[in-house]
Amino acid sequence: MKGDLFSSEHMVQPASAPGMTVENSKCIRYSVNGEMLARQGAMIAYRGGLQFERKGQGVGGMLKRAVTGEGLPLMAVRGQGEAWFAHEAQNCFIVEVEPGDEFTVNGRNVLCFDASLSYRISTVKGSGIAGGGLFNSVFTGHGRLGLVCEGSPLVIPVSPQYPVYVDTDAIVGWSAGLQTSLHRSQSMGSMLRGGSGEAVQLLLQGEGFVVVRPSEATPQKAQQH
Repeated sequence: MKGDLFSSEHMVQPASAPGMTVENSKCIRYSVNGEMLARQGAMIAYRGGLQFERKGQGVGGMLKRAVTGEGLPLMAVRGQGEAWFAHEAQNCFIVEVEPGDEFTVNGRNVLCFDASLSYRISTVKGSGIAGGGLFNSVFTGHGRLGLVCEGSPLVIPVSPQYPVYVDTDAIVGWSAGLQTSLHRSQSMGSMLRGGSGEAVQLLLQGEGFVVVRPSEATPQKAQQH
């Protein structure tokens, strides 16, 4: 058969490197030789001798997910072969985490990552339960982290002179060393009279960067993740 579908733009080529690579803007390929981890349901194709196993979050993780609607449901992928991962045709990116780094990510933006990375679920300081479920995944160690984002993300530098205020529904992640707190941009009286709706933002202060997406989560999508 012939046609544009079978051009080199779409045809998968042999893997050029082990581990995680960007197959195209909407998909990450992982050449597995041992073990890696991915969000449940993100695998769209694989070949070779791979096994997939649901990875539990434990009682604490399930409690946080029930309270906040957020979480990081994972599966372990073991064996030798290749797997492709994607989520709702969102754009894919790879972050290199190096020793000493700490990268905080919203669970809905995690696609897959190396087993050499450690992660923990953490509450955003200053948010509490009333903060709309601001639980995030904190990654440390040495390895690669695959992320998804609706649209092209913005990476905004944060400095002591220029703190950054981010809509809590638009934040993807931020680097270590930043202090977080909730900022209320209008009084309760203004909210009752009808304001802009941007009542609470996450304030990030210090030295580093914050990643945001160019859209807010709709209520329906916020419930799905």
